[in-house]
Amino acid sequence: MTKIRPDRYLGGNIQKARNQKGYTQDETIAKLQLLGIQMSRSTYAKVETDRINIRVSELIALSQIFDVDFNFFFFDLTI
Repeated sequence: MTKIRPDRYLGGNIQKARNQKGYTQDETIAKLQLLGIQMSRSTYAKVETDRINIRVSELIALSQIFDVDFNFFFFDLTI
C-alpha cells in the first residue's frame, strides 16, 4: 500500500493565480470578504504556503476572484 503524502502544490497554485491577477494578499482577502468568506491575512498566507488546508467554498470563491477554472488549483498535484 502506497503512503499518501500531503498535497504540495495547491497553495503554490493559489499563489500563482493571485500573482497572475496582480493582487496582493490583502486585496484577495478583501475580495473574499465581499463574497462572504471570512479569512484573516495570516490564515490566507498559511493556505498559500500549504501550512493549512483550504475549504472547498474558499477555493470556489478564489476561482471566481482570480477568474480561473477550478481545476487550475489542482494542476501538477502529486500524491
